[in-house]
Amino acid sequence: MVGRGASDPVGRRPRIVVLGAGFAGYSCLRTLESRLPPNAAELIVVNPADHMLYVPLLPEVAAGILEPRHVAVPLRARLPRTGVVLGNVAGVDLQAQTCTVMDIEGRPRTLSWDRLVVACGSVTRLLSVPGVGEHALGFKSIAEAVYLRDHVLRQLELAEQADDPVERAARTTFVVVGAGYTGTEVVGQGHLLTRKGLRQFPGLRPEEVTWILLDLAPKVLPGLNPSLSGPALRVLRHRGVDVRLRTTVSEVSSTCARLSDGTQIPTRTVVWCVGVRPDPLVQAVGLPTREGRLVVNDRLAVPGHPDVYAAGDVAAVPDPARPGEITAMTAQHAQRQGTLAGSNIAASLGHGHNQPYRYRERGFVVDLGGLQAVADPFHIPVTGVVAKAITRGYHLAALPAGRVRVALDWVADTCAERPLVQFGLVSETAVRLADADRMP
Repeated sequence: MVGRGASDPVGRRPRIVVLGAGFAGYSCLRTLESRLPPNAAELIVVNPADHMLYVPLLPEVAAGILEPRHVAVPLRARLPRTGVVLGNVAGVDLQAQTCTVMDIEGRPRTLSWDRLVVACGSVTRLLSVPGVGEHALGFKSIAEAVYLRDHVLRQLELAEQADDPVERAARTTFVVVGAGYTGTEVVGQGHLLTRKGLRQFPGLRPEEVTWILLDLAPKVLPGLNPSLSGPALRVLRHRGVDVRLRTTVSEVSSTCARLSDGTQIPTRTVVWCVGVRPDPLVQAVGLPTREGRLVVNDRLAVPGHPDVYAAGDVAAVPDPARPGEITAMTAQHAQRQGTLAGSNIAASLGHGHNQPYRYRERGFVVDLGGLQAVADPFHIPVTGVVAKAITRGYHLAALPAGRVRVALDWVADTCAERPLVQFGLVSETAVRLADADRMP
């Protein structure tokens, strides 16, 4: 796995290094394994974890519906021809065609490459809001989802024991910042989680528990089809979620959230779902960027560097549906771009044909928990139980592995009481948002 130098023997297999095993990186490697003959190239993926995470189902992990392992796709089992290097990329030398990797024990390693795919995804986007990094909870990893579930249940337990009514109210108030895809699903699932959790805490009344959803946008799901926003808002408000639009937080402390309109909300829980930004590695590579993402052509190659490709959230891929614009940072695009990058790299090695990126979004699904969802398959808006069926069918189809386990989790949640317990396996310091903005 250690990089080779200039004295490598002539005729060795070309090495393809993929940085990141999210939707784009994983799809790229699956394509390469299927398109290339067994001895055509050496495949290596650099990733901090030994699995690809199916992020869209994290809200159900936080709600206690799905087991965490069931949304994690094991790399070694699913990519048998790919060498896995656990670590973070600290730098890329385009001239020497090497990258420096800090492994999981903090030791540097150098990997050489003949083709490089930058697919390291995105990190939580932090704004200049005092206290967010120290006191808000992120929601982008299994650790954060598991911690949030434990934290919510812990707040209910501590609220029931509290004698001070002010403390009691603060512990039963949950604030979610960001009414996009993630924030809307988190508040929908979180509200139902506390409703079920109250059965274990007879000292608390349902009207004492408050969920608040904030966003500066004039509607929920601002980046999606407008036909999805209205039904989603009605479902959340019907359940009792306090949705405040054109409003966000201006400061967060350990006991309070101050809003942009001057309101102060006593709370011990602020979940930060305002979006993501490209991995900081993009700036370190030193290549041209657009909106913080690496500039690529419609074949996903970096101009001037034909052996370097980028896909997913780190790539500014021209959008076929919107001339002059770049594709949105969504799993749909990341998966298709990863597949195309793998196909075009295989073509560069003489296997197949080089193709441009042509995919157009086919709609979105948003699970609001219970029997409620909103969806617009092929841009036809659907709500309620039908949308719920479409949503779950879409996720089962999109899951690279573990479909049976996820389906059985859903059946079990429908037929049996959900076991709501705290394991305390993830510490608060392990999910501190202040660390999310640092260069790996």
